[in-house]
Amino acid sequence: MSLSQPAPAQTITNLKRWSVAGKDIPDISQIKAIHVYDFDNTLFSSPLPNPQLWNGSTIGYLQTWEGFAGGGWWHDQNILCATGEGADIEETRAWKGWWNENVVQLVELSMRQKDALTVLLTGRGEANFTDIIKRIVASRQLEFDLICLKPEVGPNGQQFASTMSFKQSFLQALVSTYSQAEEIRVYEDRVKHVKGFREFFSTLNGKHHHMRDGRKPITAEVIHIAEGTRHLDPVNEVAEVQKLINEHNKRYRDPVRNITQSPYGRLKISRSVFHTGYLINNADSSRLVSKYLQPTLPVGLADNNEVKPLANIILISPRPAPKSILQRAGGIGKKLTWRVTGLGHWDSKLWAARVQPVPEKEPFYTESLVPVIVLGLRKGARPIDSSRIQNWQPVEPVDSLVIDTVVGERAILRVEEDNVNEGDWEGPYNKNSKRRHPHARRDEDITNTARDSYDSNPYQPLHEKSSYGRSHPYGSRSQSDTYRGRGRGGRGSGSARGRGNSSRGGGRGRGRGGSAAGGNASFYRSLDDQHMSSDGPYDSRNGHGSSSGGTQPMNY
Repeated sequence: MSLSQPAPAQTITNLKRWSVAGKDIPDISQIKAIHVYDFDNTLFSSPLPNPQLWNGSTIGYLQTWEGFAGGGWWHDQNILCATGEGADIEETRAWKGWWNENVVQLVELSMRQKDALTVLLTGRGEANFTDIIKRIVASRQLEFDLICLKPEVGPNGQQFASTMSFKQSFLQALVSTYSQAEEIRVYEDRVKHVKGFREFFSTLNGKHHHMRDGRKPITAEVIHIAEGTRHLDPVNEVAEVQKLINEHNKRYRDPVRNITQSPYGRLKISRSVFHTGYLINNADSSRLVSKYLQPTLPVGLADNNEVKPLANIILISPRPAPKSILQRAGGIGKKLTWRVTGLGHWDSKLWAARVQPVPEKEPFYTESLVPVIVLGLRKGARPIDSSRIQNWQPVEPVDSLVIDTVVGERAILRVEEDNVNEGDWEGPYNKNSKRRHPHARRDEDITNTARDSYDSNPYQPLHEKSSYGRSHPYGSRSQSDTYRGRGRGGRGSGSARGRGNSSRGGGRGRGRGGSAAGGNASFYRSLDDQHMSSDGPYDSRNGHGSSSGGTQPMNY
């Protein structure tokens, strides 16, 4: 609804038509303050596409409206229902760990304030999400006077082109109805919406200042809530995306069932392997970072996020390893325990730990003289620079961490059109395609920071970029080459040109997909959940990847 259009008569009965709460709301004279809470990533940490699973273009594509015939990530209730261990299990424990607890406390204060109207306002579609959102809110015993989701058509026949237009129409009706309210607070995570709401209230107050409708300007405060970043279990996430694809493939040819009028044909998931190694789980990665990296960082570096923590792999091969190497390393899924024996850094740009297997004579395979874990990197450093470390400080047995690893491959997934021919073609990621994604995260906005994917291997030596089949110039160390207490660190190099990924979505695609990977989650053999983190892949060009804050280890 435009602010220039005359608003219909606003009554409590008319306002209740916006809500799915199914309850009476206070009289106009009772309300002096209005508190409005957004749902996704404001009150509730809704899962986002995991940049550790998907390339940047796919993260953006998953969140587009017309990418899938049935709607994308923000339009399919199965994604939200899959949060945690699934709705039926999570409901019994009130989705513990998935809330923004600070905002929950604010809602509870609003509930106790007798002259405040408490509103939940979300751009999620009313038809698909009413049940699950009411279940989530009720599980935490949060009571809202109004629970408003975006309807197909507004109570007065309004059509909404975006989440913002829907929310502004509702807020105008809300403020006009509760004409005696003196203040309104809106809690929102998206910067674009925060700015839009502030401009909206400024215009609305100007309108009421010049109209004789009895409504005084209202004191409006729009509070930006820092977004948290949570993801589904990786295996479940891939399975849910496969369901999106399966449903799309059933609908895309049917003009009635293709509700988004998606221009894309049959879709599939493809998988590209980057490197092979002894993969470290998130718990041990966090222990390595907190014990060995953070205490050794120079003053000033520890607090400005300039150093990206890694600590997630002991490299076997900077490429997909052939069967012969995998056999010498123990095979995919082989578990091996290691002990930290030394620490070192190169030029205060790279920090690493030397390790040896437990027991010491346990067979292993790496292409470096001595097995090394890269703990963290600064801008301008690459994992290969661990070989430049000259002085290693021994770690006393009492301070030596023991960690568990499993042999696996670092891979990335992408969604692409199926059965496409080589050459010019129109697909989600073809840079020459005329198809564009005008809608994105939930409805309308994709951030630019995930426009490109991390699609090259920072461990693959530069001279090997054209072929995986050439031998490594430095030779290798096999299972008989156990730790000798000396030698250089891991081999490898990188020239990745991506920009790093963002958890908030991605832009238009750049490259073509990799090889096809099967039609279900079974192809996901090495993207084990213990190797995932909330940070984006490492960008070897500028030393940055995406981050959700803090110092969680980051996969590369």
